[in-house]
Amino acid sequence: MPNDKPEPPKPPAAAPAASSAPDDSLDAPTPAPNAPAAGAKPPAPPKPPGLIQKVRSKVNIFLIVFILLMGAAGAVVFVSIKPAKTVKTTPIGKLTDQQLAALKSNSTIVGDAKQTLDIQSNTVFEGQLLARSDLSVAGSLKVGGNLALPSITISGNANLAQAGITGPLSVGGDTNLQGGLTVQKNLAVTGSASFGSLSVSALSVTSLSVKNDFSISKHIVTSGGTPSRVSGTALGSGGTVSISGSDTAGSISINTGGSPPAGLFITVTFTQKFASTPHVVITPVGSAAGSLQYYINRDANGFSIGTVNAPPAGSNFGFDYVVID
Repeated sequence: MPNDKPEPPKPPAAAPAASSAPDDSLDAPTPAPNAPAAGAKPPAPPKPPGLIQKVRSKVNIFLIVFILLMGAAGAVVFVSIKPAKTVKTTPIGKLTDQQLAALKSNSTIVGDAKQTLDIQSNTVFEGQLLARSDLSVAGSLKVGGNLALPSITISGNANLAQAGITGPLSVGGDTNLQGGLTVQKNLAVTGSASFGSLSVSALSVTSLSVKNDFSISKHIVTSGGTPSRVSGTALGSGGTVSISGSDTAGSISINTGGSPPAGLFITVTFTQKFASTPHVVITPVGSAAGSLQYYINRDANGFSIGTVNAPPAGSNFGFDYVVID
């Protein structure tokens, strides 16, 4: 590095020695070297060095830069290894003692209606959970125990593995049952019902309308009260008549007495009046009944069986009947 110290002024050169020989030039004075010309201002004395120049003359500039770099590196290392200030935080998934104490009270309000409480982790509620407004479930809803719902409205599809309903079930739209339907008690259908395949152990309907073929693999068993009867004059003296069955089907047994005339054997009155005159089919049982010239009278209230000719006295006759509206 060049030395910046100021150089001292050089002393004026010595005058040449005088010659021993006489010279005319000795008579005139010789101007000193670097002397100012006649009439010129003398040169200003040099300015003393400043503080910065003195420091620069004493200290090497590269040493200063090295010291500054070392100081900066030391400051960075000190800041990095200095222990950070302890900040008290609440662990994720845990509540503070104040929050737990607040939740133990009878009622705790967290936030307001404009805020959303987002719980990222799984949540277990040991006690009851009450939703005062709508409850929306984005995923599947799984209930391990019983689910008690005073009323439920399902606008979309619902997949229920098992549902026990103790109260009335009202379905406003169409209902599609993929599996079996078991009804422990009565099933009341006020409107129309369409079944692709219906299997019941006992079916009781007030009115049944079949729009297609009606197929029965076993017997038709009718039930109901037994119609009332009135004995006719064709029974003769001491003759009797009886009836068993219902308004739909049954059997009539006739026992003639003495001297039976032609006329009616029996008049049957239905327990339930038909809306119009039904179809009554009479079948004689045995050759004795088949040999009679029998006939029937019918209306919405009942029917009667008579004979055109006088039947034999002391004989037994039987008739079966089927009534269809």
